[in-house]
Amino acid sequence: MSTVKALELAFETANGKTATISIDSPKEPVDIEAAKQAMDTIIAQEAITSANGKLTSKKHVRLVERTVEQYEL
Repeated sequence: MSTVKALELAFETANGKTATISIDSPKEPVDIEAAKQAMDTIIAQEAITSANGKLTSKKHVRLVERTVEQYEL
């Protein structure tokens, strides 16, 4: 069993949906200001487009921790 952490950057899209970018094994403690700046840059440069259109605004940042148990087949 292992524990996996990911930083999720969530954006509002042009269609009013949510698009999420997940970054595995982020540096901790999370620098929220750096995350916000990165999100602003992604939006301003239109660096990423989702299936629901371009990213239009920041929605939230969260650190997600999961416990994974893998079984042999």
